Amino acid sequence: MPQCVTLSLYRFARWRDRAWAFVQMGAARRPLARTPGIGFWKLVGSGTGEGFTPVPNTAVWGILATWDSAGAARDGTATGPAHARFARRATEHWTVFLDPVSSRGQWSGTEPFSPVSEPDSPPGPLAALTRATIRPRILLRFWGRSPAISLRIGADPNVMFKIGVGEVPWLHQVTFSIWPDAASMAAFARTGPHAEAIRAVRQEGWFREELYARFAVTGDRGTWGGSAPLTTRDAA
Repeated sequence: MPQCVTLSLYRFARWRDRAWAFVQMGAARRPLARTPGIGFWKLVGSGTGEGFTPVPNTAVWGILATWDSAGAARDGTATGPAHARFARRATEHWTVFLDPVSSRGQWSGTEPFSPVSEPDSPPGPLAALTRATIRPRILLRFWGRSPAISLRIGADPNVMFKIGVGEVPWLHQVTFSIWPDAASMAAFARTGPHAEAIRAVRQEGWFREELYARFAVTGDRGTWGGSAPLTTRDAA
């Protein structure tokens, strides 16, 4: 049965709920591990602004997970003990459902995503995920480039959704974005600050571990910023 991947995001308005979410980065590990159908999972925080910044956003937290089926993903993100607990506390939450199209590299020493096939241009919107463990010696250089990439993504008229998340602030970074098609995703990746950063990664060895993955977006649940990101391109 094809693997399903989900990214669930939760927004917390009250400071006591934000503190609770921070504590859950450790406390929710056991309930997540017991969720039926779940495979690889990560609890993540987020960045401020467009999300791709080194300044933590204490209002937004998330859960990324793989599942052994689409049914398990929908049930687990709705009623699983960790996901349900986050949803009850959050003022807003949104989950996007993804099918892996391609993946290369590792995350925490594993290859978490299992693409069924790698079509050149799958129909419908596509999501891109980049995850890296940044070498400490280049932290200042990396975060010096990141704001320019963030602004470029935010200004791109094609991007449907974008956020930066991570497991450990500054050292572990995940960028996630959704595009209407492969052409618009590729056009962004080949030009400007993003392309320059990719060249620097290759030439200077910025990352100790890295993973690049693409997904077909198959659906979503909830809202983000008061709207549905898959139907409104100005969602943030």
